[in-house]
Amino acid sequence: MTGGDLMIEPMGAATFVAVLGCTSLLAFAARWFRPGPELPTLEGWALADRRFGTATVWFLLGGTIYTAYTFAALPGLVYGTGSLGFFALPYTVIVYPLAFVLLPKLWTEARRGGHITVADYVRDRHGSPGLALVVAITGVLATMPYIALQLLGIRAVLAAGGLYPRGAAGDLALIGVFAFLAFATYRHGLRAPAIISLAKGTAIFGSVLAVTAVVLHRLGGPGPMFDGAERELAAHGAPGASLTLGPGMFTVYATLALGSAMALLMYPHVLTAAFSARSPDTLRRASIGLPAWTGVLGLFALLGVAALAAGVRAPPGAAEAAVPLLVRELMPAALTGLVFGALAVGALVPAAIMSIAVATLFVRNIYAPYFHPASTPRHQMRIARLVSLVAKVGAIVFVFGLRDQDAINLQLLGGVWILQTFPAVAIGLYSRRLHPRALLTGWAAGMVTGTVLVVRSGFSSVAPIGVGGWEVNAYTALIALAANLLVVAALTPVLDRLGVPRGTGPRPRTVPPPLGGRTETIA
Repeated sequence: MTGGDLMIEPMGAATFVAVLGCTSLLAFAARWFRPGPELPTLEGWALADRRFGTATVWFLLGGTIYTAYTFAALPGLVYGTGSLGFFALPYTVIVYPLAFVLLPKLWTEARRGGHITVADYVRDRHGSPGLALVVAITGVLATMPYIALQLLGIRAVLAAGGLYPRGAAGDLALIGVFAFLAFATYRHGLRAPAIISLAKGTAIFGSVLAVTAVVLHRLGGPGPMFDGAERELAAHGAPGASLTLGPGMFTVYATLALGSAMALLMYPHVLTAAFSARSPDTLRRASIGLPAWTGVLGLFALLGVAALAAGVRAPPGAAEAAVPLLVRELMPAALTGLVFGALAVGALVPAAIMSIAVATLFVRNIYAPYFHPASTPRHQMRIARLVSLVAKVGAIVFVFGLRDQDAINLQLLGGVWILQTFPAVAIGLYSRRLHPRALLTGWAAGMVTGTVLVVRSGFSSVAPIGVGGWEVNAYTALIALAANLLVVAALTPVLDRLGVPRGTGPRPRTVPPPLGGRTETIA
């Protein structure tokens, strides 16, 4: 079973178009979804006036965390390497207790200070404009390749399903999908991806359950499926690939899971979705329900095993196409269109929120304080809308102008970089003992260490580290974070002893509270 030029059947294409069409209609209805005050503000555009209830936040966070590329790349990793690909399951299990603890407290601090971005909070918490600036710049740099990956996810899914014509026609279709996203986000801000996330969650849950049931039936159940997959890995997989994790991979598996969980909650798009909740309790209730998304992710990982067992032959260097190829070959046409439509919609939600987060960070923490200090909230919103469009156009240029691997490499670097903001954001949430200048120096040390390790290893996510005379492989981002924390811990007492001022103190509120109406509606 290979990824040739077979086109999807008309019924599948019709179902795919129907899914995208219904999603488009939902996006046009975003203006009536949890409407806020008539006076437009940046807070209303970027955070929907913090009005979302538990159900909406659950769909929005799940739709933000689980991207279309995740649903294609994770089973592709299982397809190519075996058991290592399952690290994403403990990673998401770890992240939700962290979310339950961190996000409500961050929300409280942000709401109390009128903060729209995480860099706003860092500036107020540590009294350090420089630290807030590097947090904002890191967030922008780490998120931009992530937006491009959503385009790559859509393209991989559509190409495998025979829905992506070669040449200019396919590129124009992809640009058209993203243009619709750009328009909806420009007009309605966070409300557009919020309402699309309802469709994404319903389509993803329904399609993966149906596909898993059909695949297990066709392959004779879990036992024969895993046996067949093990044989295929031994015959055609990468050297050392197996469905059983070897002892040499234990530290890689554990550090990937832990480091990825810590990094995820630092991404601006995740915090933007969290800040849109109507209360801390809303976030807690939503966090309790988020492991249901882990179950869906586990089923997608299982489909990577199924693709091996079914003898799928993904094109070289395109393992993420394995599951779309499996679906195209084994599923009824209508269900195939539903799955591809769900995955395409799955890219729209995180891409929209990422562009909003990037735009808001740029305007609030780079443009306004350093280029236009007298800008009004209305002016900031207008600039943020334009920047969100620029971010999407930049992602399109990146995808068509560079190799796919370049986007993947930069996204890998983004994960390393964003984790270096953890001390200032997460640790600073519970303690003011760390000196802001030490945090800034530690951030620089972590950024340099992580970048050098990733580039020197040929853009691998793991690097060797010596521990007690032993050399083990570990996630590069965690190694860089360790260097970051060592610098912070060493410098803080030195700077305090030298009497170096800690900061300028909290800044005055610049964002008014939401105007008019109650904010306690629940989805």
